[in-house]
Amino acid sequence: MTELLFRTDAYLQSMDAVVTEITGDGAIILDRTVFYATSGGQPGDAGALELPNGNEIPIAVAIHPADRTRVAHLPEAGAPLPEIGDVVTGRIDWERRHRLMRMHTALHLLSVVLPYPVTGGSIGTDKGRLDFDMSETPEDRDALEDALNALVAADHPVSDEWITDEELAANPDLVKTMNVKPPVGQGRVRLVRIGSGSATVDLQPCGGTHVRQTGEIGRLALGKIEKKGRANRRVSIHFAE
Repeated sequence: MTELLFRTDAYLQSMDAVVTEITGDGAIILDRTVFYATSGGQPGDAGALELPNGNEIPIAVAIHPADRTRVAHLPEAGAPLPEIGDVVTGRIDWERRHRLMRMHTALHLLSVVLPYPVTGGSIGTDKGRLDFDMSETPEDRDALEDALNALVAADHPVSDEWITDEELAANPDLVKTMNVKPPVGQGRVRLVRIGSGSATVDLQPCGGTHVRQTGEIGRLALGKIEKKGRANRRVSIHFAE
């Protein structure tokens, strides 16, 4: 298994790690990583691995192999490969990651102001979107945008916690997504909480990376609201900067 350092500190930008495997397609497996692997609508991290001789391997993206217990770091075409056992220093593209963190947290807030089941989503560095099981298009766009930015401006804390598979099964309303269910079978599931105690505004299973406070997101603008089926609406948001 790859130790997922971003799970305990999403702000960690680098790490030293040992190369444990080079896959048949040239992906690099490490014993630990700060690289988030593509999942849950959030793109995987890019960055670089520094070899013991000082040379760098540009990493195009991190993904999960089929078993999802490891992270595969995919080098750019033509890049050199390390040796198994090498100690490398990994560094993520922090500016890109931080924008993804801000947008991911923003989409959690969007699911608060539009409290409908989520049928899909996508997270980008400039904009993101959620698809909702929602038969009617919201009429007051300005009110929706104002409500979203009020949650941002309130600077709610963002934290995580863990519950057992059994606790999740006993509380199905925690799951907002209709088509993608949280991974179970490992004994526990990670929850992301926005707010605290009685002031909690959102609590849902999520394996992605998030900012520490909603104020870090920055002002948001509502984008297109598109009809994607009889009872499906796609709502986009983007950074207002």
